[in-house]
Amino acid sequence: MPALSEAVRAAPDKLSARRAAVEILRGARDAGRAAIASGFAQDPTRARRVTHSYAYLTDRIIQAVWHVAITHLHPCPNPTRGERFAIIAVGGYGRGEMAPYSDVDLLFLTPSKVTPWVESVVETMLYILWDLKLKVGHATRTVRDCIRLAGDDMTIRTALLEQRPICGDAGLAQTLQDRLWDQLFVGTVPEFIEAKLAERAERHQKQGGQRYLLEPNVKEAKGGLRDLQTLYWIAKYRYGVAETADLVSLGVFTAEEFAAFEAAERFLWCVRCHLHLISGRAADMLTFDMQVEVAARMGYSDHAGRRAVEHFMQAYFRHATKVGELTRILLTALEADNTKSEPALLGLFKRRRKVKPPYQVRQGRLDVEDETAFLSDKLNLLRIFEEALRTGLLLHPHSMRLLSANKHLIDRDMRENREAAKLFLNLLLRHGNPERALRRMNELEILSAFIPEFAPIVAMMQFNMYHSYTVDEHTIQVISNLSQIERGELEESLPLSSEILARGVNRRVLYVALLLHDIGKGRPEDHSILGARIARTVAPRLGLKPKECETIEWLVRHHLLMSDMSQKRDISDPRTIRDFAKAVKTRERLDLLTVLTVCDIRGVGPYVWNNWKAQMLRALHRATASALENGLEDVNRETREARAKQLFREAVDWPEAELRAEIGRHYGPYWQGIPTAAQVRFAHLLKDLPDGEVRVELEADEDRDATRALMACQDHPGVFSRLAGAVSLVGANIVDARSYTSKDGYAVTVYWLQDAEGHPYEAARLPRLRSMIERTLRGEVVTRTALEGREIKKRERKFSMPTNISFDNEGSDIYTLIEVDTRDRPGLLYDLTQALAAANIQISQAVVATYGAQVVDVFYVKDIFGLKLWSKSKQDTLEKKLRAAITRAAERAGA
Repeated sequence: MPALSEAVRAAPDKLSARRAAVEILRGARDAGRAAIASGFAQDPTRARRVTHSYAYLTDRIIQAVWHVAITHLHPCPNPTRGERFAIIAVGGYGRGEMAPYSDVDLLFLTPSKVTPWVESVVETMLYILWDLKLKVGHATRTVRDCIRLAGDDMTIRTALLEQRPICGDAGLAQTLQDRLWDQLFVGTVPEFIEAKLAERAERHQKQGGQRYLLEPNVKEAKGGLRDLQTLYWIAKYRYGVAETADLVSLGVFTAEEFAAFEAAERFLWCVRCHLHLISGRAADMLTFDMQVEVAARMGYSDHAGRRAVEHFMQAYFRHATKVGELTRILLTALEADNTKSEPALLGLFKRRRKVKPPYQVRQGRLDVEDETAFLSDKLNLLRIFEEALRTGLLLHPHSMRLLSANKHLIDRDMRENREAAKLFLNLLLRHGNPERALRRMNELEILSAFIPEFAPIVAMMQFNMYHSYTVDEHTIQVISNLSQIERGELEESLPLSSEILARGVNRRVLYVALLLHDIGKGRPEDHSILGARIARTVAPRLGLKPKECETIEWLVRHHLLMSDMSQKRDISDPRTIRDFAKAVKTRERLDLLTVLTVCDIRGVGPYVWNNWKAQMLRALHRATASALENGLEDVNRETREARAKQLFREAVDWPEAELRAEIGRHYGPYWQGIPTAAQVRFAHLLKDLPDGEVRVELEADEDRDATRALMACQDHPGVFSRLAGAVSLVGANIVDARSYTSKDGYAVTVYWLQDAEGHPYEAARLPRLRSMIERTLRGEVVTRTALEGREIKKRERKFSMPTNISFDNEGSDIYTLIEVDTRDRPGLLYDLTQALAAANIQISQAVVATYGAQVVDVFYVKDIFGLKLWSKSKQDTLEKKLRAAITRAAERAGA
């Protein structure tokens, strides 16, 4: 302070004095921040010390600014009563907790009307604080203003609940405190609680409504810091507590629950502080790239076959779950003293069923009436969840505490108890939707106690852009999807699955297979193989018959088979159908796998399922069912080709001579590979096509939820690749592409495209798409040059995955399949097809499957002589060229 005063006094005028003050305070602030950051780096999990240190540093800066303003810049030796004012911290700053770049919320409090002197002091202080690059939220008000405005505005009321005087008239600050409690807070407890809960619900909805979204907002998301702060605000408003620890002595929280509160708060503040320091600004979104950085700073490491970031995020989601439990406990305590309304019965107009002993209804929730009687039979630890489903009641926090405290009773004997197995299966099968019971069992660790093999996937994050949820939440979402189909709620959007379930399947097998399908995740071994081995142990324990266990094991082992076949293979190729039919063997397995696959894809995230995937699965199911029914020998190219030609004849009203000419100009794969509608359009595009002209047609393919791009021109090397480049330049996603050469030297190519959101292109956007395709094919746009600067987004750069390239000569009768599994990048398909064209490889088809940042491109190819690529040396040479193309794409994308 002496150096500051001396510098200000030495300045020739007020502006120079202000600048001198800013210069000295900036140096003090930077030194303080550097010291806090250094201490945090040495002890990266001690959040409370850090948040309090930033608040303390800010206090000292504001006190120094106040001193400069009233002592040197606007001296007032004998202030009147109206010129005495207080500077009060409010909101999070008032609570004494700050992240490195948190807002500084200030209240300049005056006893009555703001005088010109106070106005000058406040203005000068704000200018200095702004010059220091502090983000200041401020208001200048009288005590009466504060009472009036807080009565009308819940945000202001909440901010004033956490006021803390920094400097100025301490008596005035105390007056505000006293009057707020006497005149406002005491009489409005129910109003405040309901407002905060409504605000919380709205905030959760904006953040996606899920606790397990993989890129959470640490401050605002469900289970985040704001939820903990809401708990504190409500507790302070209702009980007048100074700290959350006081809720233990009041009997609201147990000591263990308060310890969980503190652990969650400490963890979340650590994460938020690291986010701010990494970003150099206020940042609360835990994006994928930030997750890697924060995990490293907090000391997480790779082990047990999982990345450090996955261990870190598992800890995050476990803390977020605890926050939810603590919220339920506090809200129920508030209901008990009638300061919050009780919950409505689940299900509109649902009649409440009478509960059975040893249960009771307390505060509208299911509770245990006699603890001794309840615990005398450990099967009650499962029965209570069935009773909750049967009656439509939520569990009371008292019963949840009882379950958590006694989950150790679920021992090996209980896990192998037939009655326990029956109870668990009833939870899945008997009450319409097991989602609520499974989620609560999971959160209370009852599910992992009864099925210990489930424990490793609880709150497990999969570090990729494909899955939106943790593994356990994904599993619950998948089961919820199945129950929705069973209830007939998705009949219009999922007609095939609805039909299969209506015909009847073994529900025990299907539900248990869904419960276990991802149970092997998170370990070095292939999760499908490990999951099948786990299913072999768990399914008999749940009381399923040997044949049912065998089917469950098969479903878990092959739960990705149908989605892989439909998304990575040409399902118009008879070989694909024969291979898939040989794998499933029976119609029962086909139906079960179809429903499981649909539920699995829909449970990945809100935007993963689309009509393209639905149509591919329906077509694969239909063709395979026919093959199983009529025999595999009927699935051959000759039959398909003859049928395709007949359908074309029926669709085109041309003279017989023209029909024969058109049918005769194409090889067999053309007739088997594309739908009749596309063949009709190609016939018109090829008719009287002049030399050198390129004809392009874009149309909606509603069945496949994509835009179909058709192109006809004279054949020449690289046509397929140039079209891939044109499509890349407009940001389209290619989901399927096929190219055929006619006997008279013309190339016909069809691409199915979707926009960045996975939908067909709107009509208004088609002219630009057409223009880019035509300009690229005419050579007016150099694709490689145009792709320069198309970089991967920053938040996606931390995703890395190995490149795997395989050659398969068994998957098709006439083509070699080249599968490239790698990190997706802008223009990747163009680079790969360029490499193939340069190596004189003929591409007949490219099937593209994208899983977030991962892409699997499968090419159906022949060599220049029209033969498969049998030579190992040729395969090795081609693989090197493809890897070089991937490297070039990565360098261009900045990966």
